[in-house]
Amino acid sequence: MTMESSHTKLAKTFHWGFIVLYAYGLLKQLNDVSQLEDTGLLVFEVAFASLFLLIVLMRYFYMRQFETFLGVREPVSLVHKRLAKTIHRSIYICLALLPISGLMIAGLFALGISGGPLQDLSLNVHEFFASLSYFLISIHIAAAIYSRFRGEGIWTSMVPVWRENNKVEK
Repeated sequence: MTMESSHTKLAKTFHWGFIVLYAYGLLKQLNDVSQLEDTGLLVFEVAFASLFLLIVLMRYFYMRQFETFLGVREPVSLVHKRLAKTIHRSIYICLALLPISGLMIAGLFALGISGGPLQDLSLNVHEFFASLSYFLISIHIAAAIYSRFRGEGIWTSMVPVWRENNKVEK
């Protein structure tokens, strides 16, 4: 496999490492904004959201140098390319707005605003981007699996298991 047919180790680390960070964020999410009364937890949440946002931005700017269909063995239609780029960009936007909205919640709470229309708006925005992230990531995973079954080569450029053969499977 040549360098043009596979992502770099750093790209794969960003991809798979971010999945661990995202999953951790899901597992440790708060049940109620009042939990932020614990100053240690508030500081941790701000640090986590800041780190999450920093990694999303670093990943986005690093991954921009790669083709969306790196590793593909057959030409991809312009419509398919645009759709994939739109999904990828939407995921990045969503994953950036998720910690930004979380920081808004924490910032309001730190200012003594634990309820009311501003906090409710921030919570709703945060929940919206959480739900949207589930949806977009599901589309991304479904597309990756579909591509793997088609034997297009994209799967093997990023995923370390269930590698594709060199010949196209149909």
